[in-house]
Amino acid sequence: METESEPYVRLASLRRLHEVVGQLNTARSLADTLQAIADGVVDGLGFRLCVMNLVRADGDLVVAAVAGSDAAEATMSGRVGSRASWERRLTMGERWGELRFIPHSEGWVLEGDDVPQWHATASVTEDPDRWHPVDRLFAPLHAADGELLGVISVDRPDNGRRPGAWRREALQMYASQAAIALSNARLRANMQRALVRLEREQQALRSSEESFRQAFEYAPSGMAVAEMGGDQHGRLVRTNDALCRLLGRTASAMRRYSFSDLVHPEDIGTLLRTSAEGGRAELRLTRRDGSYVWVSLRNSVVADTADGPLFLLTHVEDIEERKRHELQLAHRASHDSLTGLPNSAELRARLTSRLCAGAGPVSALGGPDGTGGLDALGEDFDGYGFPPGEGAGGGAGVGVAAHDPYHVHAVPPRGDGPGEKGLAVLFCDLDGFKSINDRYGHHSGDEVLIEVARRLTGLVRDNDTVARLGGDEFVVLADGVGPMEAQDLAVRLRNAIIPPIRVDGRTVRVGASFGIGWAGCGMTAEEVLASADQRMYVEKRSRSKGQRRAG
Repeated sequence: METESEPYVRLASLRRLHEVVGQLNTARSLADTLQAIADGVVDGLGFRLCVMNLVRADGDLVVAAVAGSDAAEATMSGRVGSRASWERRLTMGERWGELRFIPHSEGWVLEGDDVPQWHATASVTEDPDRWHPVDRLFAPLHAADGELLGVISVDRPDNGRRPGAWRREALQMYASQAAIALSNARLRANMQRALVRLEREQQALRSSEESFRQAFEYAPSGMAVAEMGGDQHGRLVRTNDALCRLLGRTASAMRRYSFSDLVHPEDIGTLLRTSAEGGRAELRLTRRDGSYVWVSLRNSVVADTADGPLFLLTHVEDIEERKRHELQLAHRASHDSLTGLPNSAELRARLTSRLCAGAGPVSALGGPDGTGGLDALGEDFDGYGFPPGEGAGGGAGVGVAAHDPYHVHAVPPRGDGPGEKGLAVLFCDLDGFKSINDRYGHHSGDEVLIEVARRLTGLVRDNDTVARLGGDEFVVLADGVGPMEAQDLAVRLRNAIIPPIRVDGRTVRVGASFGIGWAGCGMTAEEVLASADQRMYVEKRSRSKGQRRAG
């Protein structure tokens, strides 16, 4: 009689089986579960070697865990057996309930397959009940739907004999519990992979409230949930700590706002388009102290197929440093590196933005004395606008379409009446500047240019433009002024330039010649600047050399 049949041995075995099954449920990962299954066979079922073969995504089986032999583990771990070879093994041999036993007498037909196998060295006898080193015993693990999850392969029973009915039943029961543990472990692993994928894509909330709370609250960048639809549309219902720190507000205070309450007025259109469409936007949000910070908003519309949009999940990233760098680069590209004034390209861009292909007749441009009149635009200007698409130079360089309903035409003044206003272009060339460069060097010349730029900027209005065209040439754009106002501005600017300038411990002086032109739709930026330049040279030649020389 086998020792397994003894009642007290069976009771002890049941207790041990209960312990090892309990250990299956404490494993925290798929790899831990597979090893716990193999260890449980060796620790609780009376076998000295167990190999856990796991079904991979492609259907083949890989040796995922080995227990009972370090040599077997080193040799077999990670080796793969094809699904076809395993299916062959599980359909042949003796059926012991759900178990499959292939005695050594039949195992010769398997010598050519690719299933990993470990052959222990042991004595061979003629006793049919003795365990032979080439005997094979498998316990398939099936999910609830019948899917094959893996196969337990056991070897070397403690008593050296083929398992009796009691041990077979115990192994079969253990395999059933192992299949449940393996299914749960796979489910957990799949859930973990899904959660990581969703977190990276930031497309939806976590599959559970607790997981979402952890990701939301402890995200290193700002996160917010806003309502969609209804009377509370856009209201922030939840914000994380990172967003509160970024804006200097408490979470309770944030719930009183929507993003439209916090956005810079100039960026409200961008915010509304982003909220309606989902996606990304870069805009400015106000902090508690009244300052603004550049952020990148990324919205995900979380919707229900039956009820429609429910809320917006918004990711808020601080891009203040990047934006500051971008603005610095843009400023460098559009401004003179020496004086900080808009450069030639920026001047032409601003002037072009005020011009279109034609604005109808413009007639006489100046006052009764001709100042700022037709001759200010050049001798060939005929006093009329051009059809759309045809500027004075064939339309080249025209910046604004004539049919733009928001465009305000630039029309030179017809006289000096109170309603005759236009966009004056004051072309300034310094007198005596070359002699300063020649006598004292370019460093002194640069200091003079910087001071002249400062004086010019200090006399114009906030909406006027002072630009450095190049060398010692400056241009002032003054919109909404009449001919007399333009003349007065030129006089005041000249008078501001004339006072002595201290450079490297010495005093130098420069003068200035001004020419006034008027921008008119139908002209190009180059034509407007050329007309002002022409007037400047007329004004320069009208004064004697002694009057011009100031340095």
